[in-house]
Amino acid sequence: MNMADRAWDTRRSNTAQRLARARSALGAVLAGKLLPAAHINDLLYSVLEPGDRVCLEGNNQKQADFLAKALASLDSTRINGLHMLLSVLALPEHLDVFERGIASQLDFSFSGPQAGRLARLASAGKLNIGAIHTYLELFGRYFIDLTPRVALVVAQSADRNGNLYTGPNTEDTPAIVEATAFKSGIVIAQVNEIVDVLPRVDIPADWVNFVVQSPAPYYIEPLFTRDPAKISELQILMAMMAIKGIYAEYGVQKLNHGIGFNTAAIELLLPTYAESLGLKGKICKYWALNPHPALIPAIEAGFVESIHSFGSELGMEEYIRARSDIFFVGPDGSMRSNRALCQAAGHYACDMFIGSTLQIDLQGNSSTATLGRMSGFGGAPNMGADARGRRHASPAWLKAGQQARDRKSAIPHGRKLVVQIVETFREHMQPAFVETLDAWQLAEQTGMPIPPVMIYGDDVTHILTEEGIANLLLCRSDEEREQAIRGVAGYTPVGRARDRRMVENLRDRGIIQRAEDLGVDKRSATRDLLAAKTMKDLVRASGGLYNPPKSFRNW
Repeated sequence: MNMADRAWDTRRSNTAQRLARARSALGAVLAGKLLPAAHINDLLYSVLEPGDRVCLEGNNQKQADFLAKALASLDSTRINGLHMLLSVLALPEHLDVFERGIASQLDFSFSGPQAGRLARLASAGKLNIGAIHTYLELFGRYFIDLTPRVALVVAQSADRNGNLYTGPNTEDTPAIVEATAFKSGIVIAQVNEIVDVLPRVDIPADWVNFVVQSPAPYYIEPLFTRDPAKISELQILMAMMAIKGIYAEYGVQKLNHGIGFNTAAIELLLPTYAESLGLKGKICKYWALNPHPALIPAIEAGFVESIHSFGSELGMEEYIRARSDIFFVGPDGSMRSNRALCQAAGHYACDMFIGSTLQIDLQGNSSTATLGRMSGFGGAPNMGADARGRRHASPAWLKAGQQARDRKSAIPHGRKLVVQIVETFREHMQPAFVETLDAWQLAEQTGMPIPPVMIYGDDVTHILTEEGIANLLLCRSDEEREQAIRGVAGYTPVGRARDRRMVENLRDRGIIQRAEDLGVDKRSATRDLLAAKTMKDLVRASGGLYNPPKSFRNW
């Protein structure tokens, strides 16, 4: 074919055909871009074609649940072979589309509540997995080779022109909509309400094709709330070691925390234990973090100067509104989160990530994808990865880089601190340390070209357990690294197989540090150290602005 004869707008022409089909099918029920909920299936049959790449918005804090139900109810003889793009697999409908033959291909990031069912469907051949991505990796591919043909998104409100207000949970919406709308795709938005005037415009109407008001508000889960009453003394001991052995040691000021009880304990020890060590103003000032309620006492104590968030948290709305110096809020007072921007901030602008995992091997590789449970990774791999292209310096970054380089004559550059904090045994006495990750067997079962590793071992700088801290930056050989990991693995089979003399040598060199080496008195690791011991204490600390969900109230 002569290039002069090539059509250069086939995608745009095809979109015009789909939109014309929709207008014809919907007729007078379509008021501009506004569609009654009862006609959603008519719209989906009009704009979808078999084999389409479809992005269905769903993440930690909001779900396009009405659109998910509608998609899962379609006739698979008319719509099939869809390639689904999902940040989070959280609802049954996210997998129903595969069970019913409507979709066949999946690329995703996190699958917490559906992890077991996903593993069963994958091993049964009901779906093909392209890859388990990080959030940022998936967003990146939207703009390269996984651009959605149709995007099903969710927002708080729309006006009558189709402008969208996402409220505090902006999260993934901007990345999804921009990739779709600017590559001739079709955007359909589910909203809680249609109003005359929006508090602010987060997504302009020109980028949105259809808006439907769902019969019920979108589903939201308080994912980042940790009840202080459930924090154990073992977790408090580990938090004390983290603060004294890592935070203070490196002077960490810019950081991200994972969402577990281990890091909640650290947050609740800042106004007490860290304050007693004279660390206020020296650590933990700038955060890339969801609005964890456990951080309220540290905010009120003046430890925290700024928090940019991936999304919001149920019950924190009024507290965030009243602390605009800390959080990023719009003129209307509600938070403006953005997962893509916060992931980029966590990757490039933070000096430390500390989080947990399900399994760690002898090289320090870790994964939350285990046999029978494919949880995915979410954003942890981007938070827990050294940004090799970083150019700006900070004391914490430079010190970690200096330890990693030893006396080598390489060009000086820093290193991000990536800390895994785990108890040596998980629930049901499953060891956290293993000789070989289940990820290898999962890759073989599902046909993935590489094992699904969450954080690669060469990015991990420290492993912290109740046994102590292993500083992997200071290890000078693979053998030292393996023994350092075995040295903090406790009474797991991996820990029991350690070379005792070599582990003691590593301890003498400061590569392994026990609580007593850090001057941490184990007897003081009690719940008395927590700045808030109950949910009610968190409410009091917030001045009554924090409104916990009913499931967290026992008073």
